[in-house]
Amino acid sequence: MATTSAAYQATKGGPLDVDKAFYDRVSRTPEGRELVDSFIIPIRSGRAWEVPAGHLCRVVTVDGPQVGDFNVWNLNDPRERLWAARTRQLQRAHVSTYDRLWSNLPFLRPLLTITDDTLAAYGTDAEGGRVHDLLGTRCDPYVNRMLTGEDFDFHCHSNLVRAVLPYGLTEFDVHDVLNVFQCTGLNEHDQYFMKDCPARPGDHFEFFAELDLLCALSTCPGGDLSVPMWGPGAHDPIEVCNPIGIEVYKVEPELLQGWSSPERAAYRNLHGMVRPQWQS
Repeated sequence: MATTSAAYQATKGGPLDVDKAFYDRVSRTPEGRELVDSFIIPIRSGRAWEVPAGHLCRVVTVDGPQVGDFNVWNLNDPRERLWAARTRQLQRAHVSTYDRLWSNLPFLRPLLTITDDTLAAYGTDAEGGRVHDLLGTRCDPYVNRMLTGEDFDFHCHSNLVRAVLPYGLTEFDVHDVLNVFQCTGLNEHDQYFMKDCPARPGDHFEFFAELDLLCALSTCPGGDLSVPMWGPGAHDPIEVCNPIGIEVYKVEPELLQGWSSPERAAYRNLHGMVRPQWQS
């Protein structure tokens, strides 16, 4: 069967052409990194943290399979944040090594580049499931109330809201997520499905910060998603919840030679409007 070409094509030397040799050098030189921050995010909670430009960050399954809902902003201007829909178009619906997470308009630039993924070999399973999902978004208490008639305050949306409050951000700043370690796809009816998380203790997802980043992650209350949270057979899956570890590494300057943070989009933001002469 013929393969339909992607709508957004990478051309040699263009903005979608990733310098794989650079990211391989940064990621695969363990002696060229220094651990500068590490912590554990407990089950059913969230935390925000900073990753300076040019640093590496690793998300690790500590004790067992666990899905993490991830948000990311420009630390210095949180109006710039992950644009999940455009990232799906420019990269893939399920991301892995060398893919990038792109920011919203009017910025439109890579916030980070994925440098290592121990689940990259998972590929596509028999049901069409893939990992590190951009198809869906975070679970939230509003949908939960709609479906069950009950309130629950530890969905990923709420965990992320609490996590970013110390940075002066609110519920309106929380956005569509990257579901790290989550296995999802579309069924024969074009409906979104979730499967058991394939991660095991020590699996990790690592990225390189292209800008100074504010990151936040929720340890999903669904845990490894092996137990349905809604519908027939649903119950509280707390027994399949595990913590997630975060590690931030400083990269030796020699490894960063030739790299610089990407500039924001070059479009002049006029949108067909003409400036008054007195503004010329």
